[in-house]
Amino acid sequence: MELLIIIVLSLLMLPLVILTSGALRIILGLAFILFFPGYTLIAALFPRKRDLDGIQRLALSFGLSLAVVPLIGLILNYTWEIRVYPILISLLIFIVVMAGLALYRRQRLMPEERFTPRLGSLLSVLPRSWLGQSRWDKVLTVLLILAVIGCAVTVAYVVTKPKTGEKFTEFYILGPGGTAQNYPKKLVLGQKGNVILGIVNHEGKTMAYRAETTIDGETVGVIDPITIQNKAKWEQLIDLAPTKVGDQQKVEFLLYKQTGGEPYKTLHLWIDVASSP
Repeated sequence: MELLIIIVLSLLMLPLVILTSGALRIILGLAFILFFPGYTLIAALFPRKRDLDGIQRLALSFGLSLAVVPLIGLILNYTWEIRVYPILISLLIFIVVMAGLALYRRQRLMPEERFTPRLGSLLSVLPRSWLGQSRWDKVLTVLLILAVIGCAVTVAYVVTKPKTGEKFTEFYILGPGGTAQNYPKKLVLGQKGNVILGIVNHEGKTMAYRAETTIDGETVGVIDPITIQNKAKWEQLIDLAPTKVGDQQKVEFLLYKQTGGEPYKTLHLWIDVASSP
């Protein structure tokens, strides 16, 4: 009966992962990772009640889960990919297959030989089993319990407080064709050159920017404000209209955050400006 419950709960993980993000998902997810794989494997390997006592089954269920999950992750690293859904599907297949094998092996035994967990009898057997262990067995059991608790706390922390990625803003210029080439290099006074100015917001929130264009220190264009949602991109064609003749004039593109202050990002290129073609 407990194996059927484990199968049902495991099958519920997929809609829970897709549709929810609350405490139920975390609690069931911890059992799905730290207990179900090892328990079903133990049930398949040792279907008889006399094979293992209650505390041994409980300890080995956690211990083997901690061994099985990394092995599945290693296999996925070389065969598929280590992401949420591949891991979820792989663990689900492992649990269902092991539970089905355990049910098959139990059915081939006499009813009195089958392992059938009962919560009341388990709670009464655990103290006797603990007292009957040697000192080193008790030490190993305590270490295993601490390791399981540590893993559970770590997984819960990672799930509830995911690491925040690096916050930054992409700032770039492209040629008129939208590629990183064909930038204006030679212009005639009165002629305009063009570049595409681009910004991509990775700051984790909606940002407001100000963009300025200068030629040899003289401001020739300002765009303010530029409001961009998180992970959104902004591009605009910018005119470059020099006001004097001269070679190697520095064209700077300055990006400011909403708060102002010093430029947040800067880009530049060089142009030669002649008086006539």
